[in-house]
Amino acid sequence: MRQSQLFTKTLKNDPEGEETKNAKLLIRGGFMSKTSAGVYTILPLGLRVLEHINRIIREEMNAIDGEELIMPALIDRKYWEKSGRWETDIIYRTGKQKAGKTEHNFSTEGGSASGGEYGLGWTHEEVITSIARQFIQSYKDLPKAVYQIQSKFRAEVRAQGGLLRGREFLMKDLYSFHADVEDLNRYYEVVKQAYVKIFERLSLPVLVAEASGGAFTKEYTHEFQVVNPAGEDTVHYCMKCGFAQNREIFDAKRHGDCSGKLAEARAIEVGNIFKLGTRFSESFELLYTNAAGKRAPVIMGSYGIGPTRILGTLVEVFSDERGILWPEAVAPYLVHLIEITSQKEDHASKADALYATLQKQNIPVLYDDRTGISAGEKFADADLLGIPYRAVVSEKTGEKIEIKKRGERDMKLVSEKELIQLVTGK
Repeated sequence: MRQSQLFTKTLKNDPEGEETKNAKLLIRGGFMSKTSAGVYTILPLGLRVLEHINRIIREEMNAIDGEELIMPALIDRKYWEKSGRWETDIIYRTGKQKAGKTEHNFSTEGGSASGGEYGLGWTHEEVITSIARQFIQSYKDLPKAVYQIQSKFRAEVRAQGGLLRGREFLMKDLYSFHADVEDLNRYYEVVKQAYVKIFERLSLPVLVAEASGGAFTKEYTHEFQVVNPAGEDTVHYCMKCGFAQNREIFDAKRHGDCSGKLAEARAIEVGNIFKLGTRFSESFELLYTNAAGKRAPVIMGSYGIGPTRILGTLVEVFSDERGILWPEAVAPYLVHLIEITSQKEDHASKADALYATLQKQNIPVLYDDRTGISAGEKFADADLLGIPYRAVVSEKTGEKIEIKKRGERDMKLVSEKELIQLVTGK
């Protein structure tokens, strides 16, 4: 992509009203734009990062036999009433709805079995359980697992933190269906390990923290927490044995006989997993016939990851005073090619040729071909955008290319062949 043709431009100053690092840098870099409080448009550069995050999530969900689907965001009141969650304050509902001191208005035309009243989906246990009734009748139909990556809506009274807490956000929600608790427990551990792998691939160090099951289960659930001061949660954890627990349920006795010292820190929750049991299958009469010929409620699990929250978390973790430092697995481009010359005709042809070569090698490259921009401005933009490798073509470099990795001071001159080998590892 030629930078002169980008839909967006960088900003020199921090946006007004934003306090978190992720909001400031993502808006300044042209990765996203604030539409309203807690609602952001993901712009082309940001979408490239988000698509990489989603690809990694999809690959790991498919590897554990998850099947992707997409459910409606507009959910009829009758589904929420069956589960007893229609009056939940977090739902955006038809008509006027109060959340704290804020009044929201969401209207719809047309009728339904519930008189035309709907809620915008903040989660989809109700819908997927109703759908599963069509396809699960026997133990031979189990287990099953389906997931989606879809926008969710929550009536947050205090939408803050950029992408860390919004009113509209992207979520990957996986739902599993089982014949018995033993099989749910088995799959729960499979998902837990898949989540660990996802965050490893994203270069995000996570704590797998025990948390309360709330209304779903008396057992511990698990949250995937990234230690960072921008987080809203507090976790107690041990670096020696890996024990971690949310402060809301903290019990030092759970640490066991480990001699490691417990630490306390703020953290960002980027994922969670729940054993739902029969909470929703009983409400929706999702029953199956077991091997003995008896009818029983299906056992369920629910597993969530927030791709847009991950996007914001990556910026909170991987950034410095100059801008973002994207991990290679999610970077919008791998190479930021910059042309610096006072004789446009001579060096433009060299930079253009290198740009074409990188594209032929399938190396994602952003080419800063802008004219009338100083070298200092181009370098500042490169630091802000955080693309892993900066490659400079200039009169000073001659036939070589100056290569520098974002976040490192050292620069070196390489040939075109050496550049390709360096960035591809081949």
